[in-house]
This record gives sequence, structure tokens and C-alpha cells, in this order.
Amino acid sequence: MSSLDNHILYHTESVRLALAKLDKLGTDAVLFVTDENKMLIGSLTDGDLRRGFIKNLSFDDSILKYIQQSPVAIIQNNYTLTQLEEFKKKNFKIIPILNEDRIVIDILNFRIQQTIIPADAVLMAGGEGKRLRPLTEKTPKPLLKVGDKPIIEHNIDRLINVGIKNINLSINYLGEQLISYFGDGVDKNAHINYVQEDKPLGTIGSILLVDDFNHDDILVMNSDLLTNIDFADFFTVFKDSDADMAVAATSYHVDVPYAVLEVSEGNKVSSLKEKPRYTYYSNAGIYLLKRSVLEMIPSDIFYDITDLMDALLAANKKLITYPIVGYWLDIGKHEDFKKAQEDIKHINF
Repeated sequence: MSSLDNHILYHTESVRLALAKLDKLGTDAVLFVTDENKMLIGSLTDGDLRRGFIKNLSFDDSILKYIQQSPVAIIQNNYTLTQLEEFKKKNFKIIPILNEDRIVIDILNFRIQQTIIPADAVLMAGGEGKRLRPLTEKTPKPLLKVGDKPIIEHNIDRLINVGIKNINLSINYLGEQLISYFGDGVDKNAHINYVQEDKPLGTIGSILLVDDFNHDDILVMNSDLLTNIDFADFFTVFKDSDADMAVAATSYHVDVPYAVLEVSEGNKVSSLKEKPRYTYYSNAGIYLLKRSVLEMIPSDIFYDITDLMDALLAANKKLITYPIVGYWLDIGKHEDFKKAQEDIKHINF
């Protein structure tokens, strides 16, 4: 039985069944009472039943006499992350997600899920991982284990944790192993789709192979990253800035061990900096973009994400960076893989 079905109680069902379902739910004990089409009517907790019994209602009374009418609910694609944070602050634990016809289509449980980012995801998982051979001779790099599970599964689980459940994997090298491992995603309460290149299409070109997206925003990332980037904050910054594309960036510092002279025209010294530190930002392989940006990507040719950035800048579109303040590691070489095995013991996901 799915998580959604666990929380659904039809209005024609009995008080006794309601008690049994609430008992089985334990700490998540709240039911959403619906009609036969799963249209929301009300909510029901142990407390509602107790109050009903105090009022001399019995096991034979209609469940509708016990329910709380007009419970808090989330309308699909019609909410903000700020609103969800407000629900958390008001101590709402479990909230039904409704479509425009008020049909219950999913459940948000804040105990196991942080939020719901209204975006689709595309993970690039087709590389050969040549620098990691012989580890990748029979295993695609995304399926190499870091800790107790594959690199890519860390990323997929974190995406699901923030409500991104429509996930597309761009596969190529040994891609059948990824299909076999994840299947359609139902075991993770997600939908995982696969697209496969017939020829190399670069770091973003294969996104056009995805048949359809459910949302207007798309999160794209390399599958071989180990990171605890705050996806919700990344998305909030992207939306608040009304950018066409956001690029997550990692910082690195260059310390100059000498005094640096800054010289203007005519070799005139304008300032002196003693052993300065310079900070630079580099592409971290994680992006958010508006779906409309896909129109700028040429089809069926090799096209890198940096080509798209250049095209956006040339078209005077808004491209922003987002600094990753947490952990980030690109697992490209053996020393990176070894570091990841140690770091995973201490990363707070």
C-alpha cells in the first residue's frame, strides 16, 4: 500500500477501520477523508475520534460526524516554498496535496520530506568515467558506491527529499545497469525516466531527448557529484531573481605569498596589497533553468552547458550564480573517490 493510500479513508468506511488505520500509522496518525474519487472532504485524527466519543457518537455513526472540515491542503503547482515553511512553523506535520479538482494526489510528510520544489530534474549519467578505471570497466561511474549506496542514489534521494519526484536520467555507457537498478522509481515513490544518446550530445544536448516536463523549471546536475547543496534555497534564489538560468558555484582561494603591486597606466603603483587572497568561483555542475531556455539548444548536435551559458549572455538573458556554502566534491579521479569514502562518514545530508 502506498503512502497516499495509507492516509486515505473513504467517507463510507467505518469508525473501526479508521481506528485501525490510525493505529497502523503511528506517529503519522492523520487520515484524509474523501469521496469515492478521492476528493477531499475532511481530516481525521485520534483526537477527533475521542471528542466524538465524548459527545456520545458511536462506532455505528458515520465517519463524517467525526471529521475536521476544510483541513489545510496544498494545491498542486499553486504554492510557494515560503508558504510551506509557514506550515512547518505552525507545526503542521502531514498535509494533503490536491489537484485543481481537489482530488488528493499525494501527501507531504514533513517528517520524511523537507519541502516540495516544483521542478523536474535531469541527471547526466552517461559518461564512461575513464579516469576511474578499472573501477568503471564493468560498472558505470554513477553506480560506484560511496558509503552504503551508489553516488547517483545519494543525489536522487536528496532530490526526492525536497519533493522533486519527476527525474530523468540521461544514460549511455552501461546505461542498462542504471535502468535495472532504479527501474521506474516506484520503490522510491518517484517517477524515473531514461533517455539514451545515439551519439555524444555534450553536457546539455541530451536534455532535448526528454519527451515532456511537468513543470516550468528544470534542475540539471551531473550524477557523479557528492554534495549537500541546499536545493530549496537554490531554487528560492533562482525564482526570486527571475533568472533564466542559475549556476551553482564552488569557491576556491589563491593565496599569494608576496606583496602585490597594483599598477595603473604609466607603471604608476596605485596600491600595495600584502600577501592577498583572491577568491574565484567555478562551475559546480548543478543548474536551474526555465523550460523556455530549452528553445535555445540546437537539436541533434554536440552542445555543452557552457555553450548554453554563452548563448544566454549573447541574448542578454539573466544568468546568475549561486554559491554552495556546504559540501561539494566532483568524483572524477581515484583520489576523489577515496576522499568521498571518508567524507561520507561526516557529511550532514
